[in-house]
Amino acid sequence: MTEIEPSGSSAEVVAFDHFYARVEPLVRRALVASLGPTSGAEAAATAMAYGFEHWQRIALMENPAGYLYRVGRNAARDRRKPLPDMVIGMDPDRGFEPELPRAVERLSESQRQAVLLVHAWGYSLSEAADLLGVSISTLRNHLDRGMKRLRRDLGANS
Repeated sequence: MTEIEPSGSSAEVVAFDHFYARVEPLVRRALVASLGPTSGAEAAATAMAYGFEHWQRIALMENPAGYLYRVGRNAARDRRKPLPDMVIGMDPDRGFEPELPRAVERLSESQRQAVLLVHAWGYSLSEAADLLGVSISTLRNHLDRGMKRLRRDLGANS
């Protein structure tokens, strides 16, 4: 197996390492919200490998995390399958509605991304919108519709 060699200096490798530590969780969570745990993690790994190979160009981008999110989405396009059971990081000992994971799976992709990124993983509206490449207003609409549907599906209208 051939190792991928960086195209630049050791300083570029260190810069990529710092970038990776900051951006990989963002990209992975967004892709997991879109594609499910397994496909999302695979797509994130593919996207970050692409980022490493093209670091000199990626480093100059205004929104490299959003770009790598799209790289991951494109890489997963041909492998898209129905979502497996969502693992959304909820601790059963803290208590949550048992039907919640299935209700989250039934949301549209855009609604699921908004709900998971903002409510499950604590992204700010601007962070989530930037990562997904949408306006805050659009993200807020997906979030509101997703939460309304979850409340309806779970019988928690209040």
